[in-house]
Amino acid sequence: MTLTTLGSSCCYGALWLSAALFALEPVHAASERERLEAGREVIERLNQGQPQPALEAMREEFPFLADATQGYALGEVWGREILDDRTRQLITVGVFAALGQPDYMKIHAGYALNAGVSEEELKEVIYLTTVHAGFPPAIAASTALAELFQERRQRAEDGS
Repeated sequence: MTLTTLGSSCCYGALWLSAALFALEPVHAASERERLEAGREVIERLNQGQPQPALEAMREEFPFLADATQGYALGEVWGREILDDRTRQLITVGVFAALGQPDYMKIHAGYALNAGVSEEELKEVIYLTTVHAGFPPAIAASTALAELFQERRQRAEDGS
């Protein structure tokens, strides 16, 4: 087989594969409206029927980004049924803690508490973060988590 023949075979093979893949139906081809609705349902489930303030604030100046977050991240990914909300939240808290994103971690730690995760379990996730991401991200996460615990205790005392 010459280089020219090989090049032509590869080109035709790639062209055939592209055409075949293009003809396949996507596994989950929901409309944008369906994705947004699924995302809204996820938010309500995670946030005990309340809208997500950070997402709504984003929607004011960056509506496309808010819709993309709600439709894809929440509707498509979070809406999957393979993991339950509790497990998904524990993973997400760990990822945001490891990435050094305490603000996002705090939001998802609140959702984790809503899903039945205990304060002790969340602390354990932060302890584990020291092994994989180091002490600085774990310390930042511990500060955000302590704030969340205090805010929730205060709300409980105030009866709200």
